[in-house]
Amino acid sequence: MRFASFTRAETAGFGIVEDGYIRTVPADHYADLQQMIAAGACAEAATLAVDPVSLVDVRLAPPIPRPGKIVCIGMNYVAHIAEMGRKRPAFPTLFTRFPDSLVGHDWPIMRPAASERYDFEGELAVVIGRRARHVTADRALEHVAGYSCFLDATLRDYQRHTSQFTAGKNFYRSGAFGPWLVTSDEIADPGPLHLETRINGRVMQSGRIDDLCFGIGALIEYLSAIFPLDPGDVIATGTPGGVGAARDPQVWLCPGDVVEVEIDRIGVLRNEVIDEPA
Repeated sequence: MRFASFTRAETAGFGIVEDGYIRTVPADHYADLQQMIAAGACAEAATLAVDPVSLVDVRLAPPIPRPGKIVCIGMNYVAHIAEMGRKRPAFPTLFTRFPDSLVGHDWPIMRPAASERYDFEGELAVVIGRRARHVTADRALEHVAGYSCFLDATLRDYQRHTSQFTAGKNFYRSGAFGPWLVTSDEIADPGPLHLETRINGRVMQSGRIDDLCFGIGALIEYLSAIFPLDPGDVIATGTPGGVGAARDPQVWLCPGDVVEVEIDRIGVLRNEVIDEPA
């Protein structure tokens, strides 16, 4: 199934995406998608969902609008490590994003006033379905609710102010997450999925998920040894080669650019770039 979170007439909701419509889940059953996931009620939602609404009549929010954790993995594709001139890491490189740094599908992303070195990173997002603590890699996918697309857009100069990535990754509404969550029963093995990032229709990044240095199972094992992963937590798994900073000449996102992150069997996350309002 595909689940989307949305707003309509300033009211938030969520439901099942089918044939260009969202069948909404009544709020008196579950307040949001995260609560439904935590209850293990994805199958039940199919019987609860009513009142189909056209996708053109809503604004899609990030599938999990306010996750408890958004854990991002840097330097996790071999090609991207090489193009950035780094050594292959012995352990996953971790940083976090805050919820207000992300928008949903078809919302504008903002190039901030502070910098023009605004780069793109298409990624696969993993959404946790049930609490994971000290989980081994071979059991890790049992804890996954589903998958989505993620745009980890980055301000490269701010990223490099220190050895920590947080500053460059958390400008307000600079990244995106969506368009929806595809449940793990439809994607038993995400490894063969293909990810492509396009700018104004031009392919900039292309790679398979199984080219990750640290696969999804290994990431969940590593993270769950540090802290519990709770239902609705998000792991952004890293980006393939082809980012703008590594090109000659370098490519930075500008107002009017349209960024698309497509992962087969999931969909396309599309966002237009605007300048941050004065």
